[in-house]
Amino acid sequence: MYLQPAFAEDRLEVRHGLMRAYPLATLILADADGITADLIPFMLYADEGSSGLGVLRAHVARANPLWRKLEAGAQCLVQFQGPEAYISPSWYETKRTTHKVVPTWNYAMVQARGIGRVVDEPFWLRRLLDHLTAAHEGGLPQPWELDDAPADFMAATMKAIIGIEIPIDSLVGKWKVSQNRNAADQRGVVKGLQQHPMAQLVAERLKPD
Repeated sequence: MYLQPAFAEDRLEVRHGLMRAYPLATLILADADGITADLIPFMLYADEGSSGLGVLRAHVARANPLWRKLEAGAQCLVQFQGPEAYISPSWYETKRTTHKVVPTWNYAMVQARGIGRVVDEPFWLRRLLDHLTAAHEGGLPQPWELDDAPADFMAATMKAIIGIEIPIDSLVGKWKVSQNRNAADQRGVVKGLQQHPMAQLVAERLKPD
């Protein structure tokens, strides 16, 4: 990934925060048969692994051939995509003075790399499913739990999936949120983004800490 120093996010807690907030990540694998890319919801276990960067865990359908690639020890690239928004040059104060501005895109993302492995253990899978469910159902008025489903149905469902685990060896964060613009331009970007509800999170990143 091309990463200018101004856009590098080195704080581990910030990178982990994006991964938790946007857990549906793209798992990219490459082998002799070519490149595959799959959207998969991951759980981050920040306190595990030998690198200090955490471990990613997920499950996929047994019918999905990607886990066969992992069985062979494939190198994994997992991309977590955060908020993003188009930036109009008309929002920059610089446009009114020099007109030396062009459109761009602001975004935040994290790339994790590591060697994946396959986990085919019922207890491990059940623990992962419990954690995934708790993480995403916890804030709902009536949280669903695995035990709400019939036992025979869940047993059949678990037989149809398999676990994957990726200890993180490398974790790179890129926050391109107009850090390279002057303060007046940044204020203009925040104002412009606030007119577009889908871009609110990008605007939040531009506000002073």
